[in-house]
Amino acid sequence: MSLVEETMVLLLVVFVSFSLTSAVGQTEPAVDCSYVAAVYEHNLVLNPEPRVPLSRPAALQHMQKNLDVYEEQAALAAQQGAQILVFPEDGLQGFNFSRSSISGYLETIPDPQQESWNPCTEPGKYNNTEVLQRLSCMARRYNLYLVANMADLQPCSLKTDPSSCPSDGRWQFNTNVVFRSDGLLVARYHKHNLYFEESFDTPPQPEITTFDTPFAGKFGLIICFDILFHEPTVTLLEKGVRQLIFPTAWMNQLPLLDAIQFQRAFSIGANVTLLAANTRNDRLIMTGSGIYTPSSATYHHAQKGDPEKGRLLVARVPVLDPVLMEQSVVTEEGVVRVLSSTTTFTSSMMYDPFTFILLNETESKVNVCDGTFCCHLQYRRSPPGDSKELYALGAFAGTHTVNGRYALQVCALVRCAGSDVSSCGQEVEEAESKMDFLLEGRFGTRYVYPSLLVNKLVLEQPEHLETAADGRVTMKHSNMTDGLVTACLYGRMYHLDNE
Repeated sequence: MSLVEETMVLLLVVFVSFSLTSAVGQTEPAVDCSYVAAVYEHNLVLNPEPRVPLSRPAALQHMQKNLDVYEEQAALAAQQGAQILVFPEDGLQGFNFSRSSISGYLETIPDPQQESWNPCTEPGKYNNTEVLQRLSCMARRYNLYLVANMADLQPCSLKTDPSSCPSDGRWQFNTNVVFRSDGLLVARYHKHNLYFEESFDTPPQPEITTFDTPFAGKFGLIICFDILFHEPTVTLLEKGVRQLIFPTAWMNQLPLLDAIQFQRAFSIGANVTLLAANTRNDRLIMTGSGIYTPSSATYHHAQKGDPEKGRLLVARVPVLDPVLMEQSVVTEEGVVRVLSSTTTFTSSMMYDPFTFILLNETESKVNVCDGTFCCHLQYRRSPPGDSKELYALGAFAGTHTVNGRYALQVCALVRCAGSDVSSCGQEVEEAESKMDFLLEGRFGTRYVYPSLLVNKLVLEQPEHLETAADGRVTMKHSNMTDGLVTACLYGRMYHLDNE
């Protein structure tokens, strides 16, 4: 283990109590060494027939409709003092294209590491860069750093690189671009972990892309599915990057991977600021964006029946200085004394076979194991008198193989969808029963992301988190504001992904 890895053994900041701020609440007060960030959840104008190729003029006409919305939101963000603004994945062209049908939307994006280019002030330098020019001028006009996601075309040679160059002689990438407040293109990142995106290629090598700002220092770039994998996300963390930009088109998957749930969990577990901009699309169950720091969250998650429209979030957040983020190792003995488990059962959750045990008492201690990986729970439940809600504690240790392959260790306390044990692990959005609890597992990874979701998909911050030197992670919470939907310790076993 390298020195850098050793210093990363703990990603959780312990003994912290604080409250969350929703999108309709108050933002963080101004503090020294802070900046104003904005993210926009975009209800994009879609191409109704994405499998049918469009001419370049027709594709531009489509993208200009979404760029018009971006322009409005950039103006609003600037009025609120935003210094950086993030737009979502696929926000200009949409999704479900084939490799050929997206061709009209592609622009060749120069590498900012190789050359300096301001598309707004040098529009004639490259052909077919209308989108880059408009984004650049937007950043320049409103004097803010602007991050957008678009489709990039990079030529490659079948003669010199036959093993990796696609058969049509070009790369097509899902790409983040970053513009400085004067319009200069300062960063370009190609998504590494694609999610059923036949129109795009995986880069030959993972790209570790950062950019510097005068107001907050260094930011790292990732896109959507990247957040679940070692490359590039954990590599950025290991390099000391503590502020991540996260455009996404995230399809919510309860009970463990709702957008705001995992965004918040990652911010806490990795001890980072996460600027997350999601797409809004009810048909694809896409909503959930936020500005997260290890100590706060300003977020939005649409509810069923809400109008399908965009949402701008703006918040003042502290600059994360790595010097102030030294790890804190807790070596004291754990406070949980676990009773032997009673009858367990297996039920599918997120397509994985979790081993569950029901919570049959008002107050008790239980444990459940999947092989040698065990989860422990001490709880006190305070349901309404007539509540028939069923709760279970689940454990899973193995490789998730549906819609992506990655290794996990997970402890999850969930409300079951119905009154039968087979409903445990199904999607639930509402709950009445409150819990005071202590949830604990001994993990084989230092990358454990805690989340706490209550009634109608509202986030709560655990009042106490610990990580011990032996891998034991403990989450403690009491005085819930509403009924518990999910409490989860989500461990990513990156080192086992390829086994």
